[in-house]
Amino acid sequence: MEELYQFLFGLLAFFIALLAVESKDIIRALLYFLLFNVIVGIIMYVLGAPYVGLFQILVYAGGVTVLFLAALHTIGGRVRR
Repeated sequence: MEELYQFLFGLLAFFIALLAVESKDIIRALLYFLLFNVIVGIIMYVLGAPYVGLFQILVYAGGVTVLFLAALHTIGGRVRR
């Protein structure tokens, strides 16, 4: 059963990463990036590394995403089409 969870979370992470890369709206891509990092943290927890999963969620999903959002706010985060 654990292998099924690993496979499903891995597949979900793959599709969320594709959405993040292919998204035209920068804010939506940033939200997909946040979701991807949370899913990777969950995968680490399921694999038996709870501290690595917690670190992934706190630092990457929290800190890096907020840093990207602050940078977008500073430079005026709209993409011209």
